[in-house]
Amino acid sequence: MNSEMPPTAPPPLVTAASVTAVEGLVLMCLAVLEVASLTGGRLTMGLTTAVFFAAFGLLLLACGWLITRGHTWTRGPILLAQLIALGLAWNLRGGETTLISVAIGVVALIVIAGMLHPASIEAINDADGR
Repeated sequence: MNSEMPPTAPPPLVTAASVTAVEGLVLMCLAVLEVASLTGGRLTMGLTTAVFFAAFGLLLLACGWLITRGHTWTRGPILLAQLIALGLAWNLRGGETTLISVAIGVVALIVIAGMLHPASIEAINDADGR
């Protein structure tokens, strides 16, 4: 189950993993920005938000890296994160946040498509069967 995948993971899986890792890095950057904008009136909320962003970002970064190395448990967190992103994109639609909504939605759909591509599923199932 945790054995290495073949030396070359299929391109759709590598794409999904790479985009997921970038999402993780963005969340970690948001955590840093949240800490940088802390004020006394919202210290507790700011710290908990920063910790959440950092932890979630680190998880996505790790999952993006590990999925291409045969760690099949990572597909769940990756797909769940994309479903959350689609919900966020839906909530941000309209007005000044439309462009952000579209960007989040497109990125989530790219990852979902890469993860559910037949070549990716075959590679993941092969790694799961070892």
